[in-house]
Amino acid sequence: MSTLSTVIDPDALTDLGAVPDRRHRARRLTLALLLLLALTCILSLTTGASQASLWRALAHLYGGQDLATMDRIVLLDIRLPRLCMGILVGAALAVSGAVMQGLFRNPLADPGIVGVSAGAGLAAICAIVLGAFLPLSLQQILGSALVPVAAFLGGWGSTLLLYRVSTQGGQTSVATMLLAGIALGALAGAVSGVLVYYSDDNQLRDLTFWGMGSLAGATWTKVLVALPIIGLALAAAPFLARGLNGMALGEAAAGHIGIPVQRVKNSAILAVAGATGAAVAVSGGIGFIGIVVPHLLRLATGPDHHSLLPNAALLGAALLLAADMIARVVVAPAELPIGIITAILGAPVFLWILLRRRGELSI
Repeated sequence: MSTLSTVIDPDALTDLGAVPDRRHRARRLTLALLLLLALTCILSLTTGASQASLWRALAHLYGGQDLATMDRIVLLDIRLPRLCMGILVGAALAVSGAVMQGLFRNPLADPGIVGVSAGAGLAAICAIVLGAFLPLSLQQILGSALVPVAAFLGGWGSTLLLYRVSTQGGQTSVATMLLAGIALGALAGAVSGVLVYYSDDNQLRDLTFWGMGSLAGATWTKVLVALPIIGLALAAAPFLARGLNGMALGEAAAGHIGIPVQRVKNSAILAVAGATGAAVAVSGGIGFIGIVVPHLLRLATGPDHHSLLPNAALLGAALLLAADMIARVVVAPAELPIGIITAILGAPVFLWILLRRRGELSI
């Protein structure tokens, strides 16, 4: 085994049959995505129902004038934290999707497959509907953070439960985790339905908007809470690239060429649970980013996770910011939940990908 592991490099396996300039194409794509993200950031600070804009603020500063109070509030306390939140959530969902698709070797895998979305959704619904029954002191301590905290804890709890169910003898079965995740999602949906049935009109409205996702509630507090969790998960993701490349051959083959399969599984599940749990907690349910982004990048540069994971973070952040800008202006001065926009944009793209690659899929 030691001889084989020194001869075969898992990173080189992704390049078999690839065009010679694939890595150069990946680097060029990274540069293009950086420029795209910078452009969407500028537009995000400029777009909205308010007349405040980044350009007007820069003009005032260049002219030595003080920034108007309303402009300062809109730019620094509303749009800028919303921008930071969009970058964190978009990157977290896209990278988590890429990791899950690589780990499960399944093009339909998404971050919710480890139970984060189901557990977070159920916990958030419990907090909205049953929060009034909590001790008054706890309600005062948590305040508006009750739902995000409950969602994060629910996401982590469901992931630990799935991990426990699918692990036996120190080995985690991804097939068992997939099936258990489906069962957990169905159970969480049933319990959520019961709670929705007993909710009042105000609670039902909160449930509806939370389930469709939004960045409207972004604050610096939420950004600072989500940043270390998502940041740590995103920083750990590149270290999974070699293992995920090897896992493309199957677990047995990956083990024979020196990949620590169980360690890769543990690290991947932990990173996805942290990133997705924090993202869902602060933004609600936002779909299609975790499925569509990795597919688009694989079509562009291939399956090598060394380039796929960082590019997924950039493209996921840019797409979510773009969707947020559309959500802000399409029915201004009101705004649509961002989950509606990502579904409208993501579903046709995903269908196009399926039709384009249906000959390669055997499901």
